[in-house]
Amino acid sequence: MFAENEFKVEIINELPEDKTITVYRCGPLVDLCRGPHIPNTSFVKAFACLKASSSYWRGKVDRESLQRVYGISFPDSRRLTEYKHFLEEAKKRDHRILGKAQELFFFHELSPGSCFFLPHGARIYNKLMDFMRQQYRDRGYQEVLSPNIYNMQLWETSGHAANYKENMFVFEIEKQEFGLKPMNCPGHCLMFANRVRSYRELPLRMADFGVLHRNELSGALTGLTRVRRFQQDDAHIFCREDQIKDEVKAVLEFINYVYEIFGFKYELELSTRPEKYLGEVETWNKAEQQLTEALNEFGKPWKINEGDGAFYGPKIDIGVFDALKRKFQCATLQLDFQLPIRFKLAYSAEDEAKIERPVMIHRAILGSVERMLAILLEHYNGKWPLWLSPRQAIVCSVSSGSVEYAKQVLATLHEAGFHVDIDASDRTIQKKVREAQLAQFNYILVVGAQEAETGNICVRVRDNADLVTTSVDGFITRLREEIAAFK
Repeated sequence: MFAENEFKVEIINELPEDKTITVYRCGPLVDLCRGPHIPNTSFVKAFACLKASSSYWRGKVDRESLQRVYGISFPDSRRLTEYKHFLEEAKKRDHRILGKAQELFFFHELSPGSCFFLPHGARIYNKLMDFMRQQYRDRGYQEVLSPNIYNMQLWETSGHAANYKENMFVFEIEKQEFGLKPMNCPGHCLMFANRVRSYRELPLRMADFGVLHRNELSGALTGLTRVRRFQQDDAHIFCREDQIKDEVKAVLEFINYVYEIFGFKYELELSTRPEKYLGEVETWNKAEQQLTEALNEFGKPWKINEGDGAFYGPKIDIGVFDALKRKFQCATLQLDFQLPIRFKLAYSAEDEAKIERPVMIHRAILGSVERMLAILLEHYNGKWPLWLSPRQAIVCSVSSGSVEYAKQVLATLHEAGFHVDIDASDRTIQKKVREAQLAQFNYILVVGAQEAETGNICVRVRDNADLVTTSVDGFITRLREEIAAFK
């Protein structure tokens, strides 16, 4: 039936022998497709062909180049119109376009999937990590630094060599195989096992911003949302079984705190034991019960997803929604019973004659910092809140006679710790203000001869044409109060 289509033959040949192959017919068209399908095309009331693009077969650059056509249908034209409006708004907010316009980052063909962050982009990146570091100090986390490269023996112990090797960058050094780390958890297990541990040390919360590499297919790379080199606000909590509930609840409260600051709405879903799992049923049941109690005490609505947990432990999936109501998964909260077994992790129990095994909790809140930056850029439509903004203020001189005073204002604000630029060019003040608006400076400070004489500044808020005269010290107080209120 499909002998003349080598691609469909390839798919069929790779299916297990006991796999059912479905074929769909619509008029003269007969195609290989898993479905489901509508009974006939009369059900399609509104249809649009969105775009066409070239694509490598199965996303592999060394395979054939094919043409991919994107289309969508809706049961009525109203919903199609709404969807097209959504696409237009999403295109305007595309982080790749905004990132270029704001000179935040770029990519280069000589390092595909690895981002170059320019000074203003690096400011945001570092602000996000500094924000998390402050929270770590307040919430009892200890930051660690771990290697980027490990002998493949580590990945064989962790199970990644068998299940994840194709997604790793692997190479040979002195006739031994090494791999760039795609995640931090095995390294943190080595840290836990570095010395004898006591029950008094638990829970032990290790945080790590280490650089991770994953060998994503070149055809799958998409701006900052799908990259090969990235950092996570990664942390692993080693705890006793009876501490699971309190630790999970604390992580949920941490997530809520961060996402409320970002302005995200989110949903929670508990994924329970799958058909194929490792460990004892009793251990799974206890863990799921503690997760359930933690979710109930947390007080936010949640759903259960039976049988969708990982084979090594139950998890809580957190989906966030941006300003366009698009759903993303950034945060992770995953229980792991297997890595502690694989790495033979243990601690001395309260009864010192006994040795017990810890439970490991994987958690991230931002997830990939690169991906979170992209989501926030689109969520805010490039209008960064003051605390996160790479361009908090700009000083614009009215004439050459006020340039020196403008420089004094700049220096004072720099000393106060703010990201401030200056426009002392000979252009008109109207052009300077307009350009500052387009660059999304939070505040535009206009200084002329009168301001230089009185020691004041005229302040214009980003989306407000009104000018307010204030002292430099008064403005600094205003910035600090705004940042404190936001965070």
